[in-house]
Amino acid sequence: MVNGIERPLDLLNQSKGKEILVQLKSGNQLVGTLLAFDIHINVVLDNAKEMQDGEMKRSIGLSFLRGDTIIFISPASVSTDKK
Repeated sequence: MVNGIERPLDLLNQSKGKEILVQLKSGNQLVGTLLAFDIHINVVLDNAKEMQDGEMKRSIGLSFLRGDTIIFISPASVSTDKK
């Protein structure tokens, strides 16, 4: 067990209310505050922003992402600070 994480969803639980980076199969990257998720890794992001080359491309706001469109999710500690 590392940092209280025993299972993959434990990391998402610890990231609730924090900023995360989401890489989609389409190649798009989104950064936003994780509000909720389920066992299918469907996620709800608040204040979501589409990122391209480390720069904000556009602001999206409240968003629902289907889990089957997601490649990876990264906690804010490694996501970009550019907003």
